Amino acid sequence: MFFTVAIVGVVLAYTWVIDPVAPAWVAGVAAMLVVGLAIWRALKTGEWGLKPAAFLPALGWSAAITGAGALAMYLAASRLGTWKERRDLWTTFALLIPWALGQQFALQTVLLRESQATLSRSAGIWLAAALFASLHLLNPFLTAATLIGALGWCRVYDRYPNLLPLALSHAILTLVILCAFDDAITGGLRVGYAYIARH
Repeated sequence: MFFTVAIVGVVLAYTWVIDPVAPAWVAGVAAMLVVGLAIWRALKTGEWGLKPAAFLPALGWSAAITGAGALAMYLAASRLGTWKERRDLWTTFALLIPWALGQQFALQTVLLRESQATLSRSAGIWLAAALFASLHLLNPFLTAATLIGALGWCRVYDRYPNLLPLALSHAILTLVILCAFDDAITGGLRVGYAYIARH
């Protein structure tokens, strides 16, 4: 669990200690450290999460997860009256793709695989999802959403190890969240100290 501990440590150190006192560009440094750790592990294990034969099955299952999640959020937002159109829809989506890809790369090739190596194939999915969700504390919306999302994404990756469809799913669902709910519900997608400071 060396790489998992290192990644969790970087994220927690940034969101709880560094973020309150550092300039905004430091977030990019923290993100590069996380991706760098995932790349380091991939160089050691050879797992990059890009198995070609797994792409289409992963795409199908990811589409099902994305469709179900998007529909549920649209219905909830319609009931709450919080759905809003975004003028910068495509720009936001373009920015979300590399962000989601980096998160899925770390989640699947590090957190999931090391959790499975520590526990079992099935229990590892739950542990990886719980670890991923814990990185979004104390934001209750994001913690719950990322737990549910990670359970689905990790289950797909466990069977079909291609993270590209999962990153696309992650980006689309984040975009739907931005359209569906206001900051009062999502906490502005902030985590750690930034969430506390906002409330």
